[in-house]
Amino acid sequence: MTTTLADRVLAGDPRAMARAISLVENEDPAAAELVRAIFPRTGRAYLVGVTGPPGAGKSTLVDRLIVGLRTPSAQRGKDQNPSAGSAVSACLTVGVLAVDPTSPFSGGALLGDRLRMQTHASDSGVFIRSMATRGHLGGLARATGDAALVLDAAGLDVVIIETVGVGQDEVDIIRAADVSIVTLVPGTGDEVQALKAGIMEIADLFVINKADREGADRLASAVEANLSLQTFQPDEWRPPILKTVATSGNGVPELIDAVWRFRAHGQPALAARRKTRSEYRLRELVSHRFMHRLEHAILKPGELASIVDRIAARELDPYTAADDLMWRVIADTKSQ
Repeated sequence: MTTTLADRVLAGDPRAMARAISLVENEDPAAAELVRAIFPRTGRAYLVGVTGPPGAGKSTLVDRLIVGLRTPSAQRGKDQNPSAGSAVSACLTVGVLAVDPTSPFSGGALLGDRLRMQTHASDSGVFIRSMATRGHLGGLARATGDAALVLDAAGLDVVIIETVGVGQDEVDIIRAADVSIVTLVPGTGDEVQALKAGIMEIADLFVINKADREGADRLASAVEANLSLQTFQPDEWRPPILKTVATSGNGVPELIDAVWRFRAHGQPALAARRKTRSEYRLRELVSHRFMHRLEHAILKPGELASIVDRIAARELDPYTAADDLMWRVIADTKSQ
């Protein structure tokens, strides 16, 4: 079943892509088999992360990015040698993973960002999927990385990952995307938000959205002032500050051009970022599988909760408990 599903994903079958993402979201045992089958055919899509606080207009901006990327002119600069400047007749194919808060009732995506992108429903070159965080912190769902692999394997040129919009702690996007776009909006205290270290460190591009509002220039100046405090080497990328009005599409072509400029500028950095992403995913999988084995194959039902109760009651310190659990896993492995 999985081999057939993998073949259909590689062929770009939308139903297969949706089914595959459901498998990785639900942590189905077949998901690992699926990823093994498609992984050698990944690494071609360019992953664009869009993050920022709630109300910044991320979904509307993503909608406009889709429109821009689906026009032939968006191909200019996609190649590693953008100076060639020749537009390609075919349009780019686009996938969107829109991460939303989890519904407390169904466990699904609460807002469903696809509602804001219904104009693309009939476009076979666009695939949009909402994903629930399911309690995972950092602005992304645990399965976002594997879902992006599915879209990559299906042959999509660009995969846009829109984070949930939780604030300045939303930094996981730097580990999931090839370029990180931080979207800010004037008039909501973002002058302060823009100065947060986490936001400043993950941004490859700053976008002041709703730039027709009062305070847009002040917000741009605040970001620029913070950037001026940092030291950039002559050949180092300095995040540009762009202004957009997503509702009308103003500034979106310039944003797409900036994405391609970043890609052309940072080919060595792209390889390093993808290596870091691979290491993070490996560590995450090992940690997750370790805890799964510990809870389901070694500890008795309720034993972990009992250990936590002892730590909370100050009867046991967490370091001793962790060492004990580690040795129990090692002993179990040796006995196999």
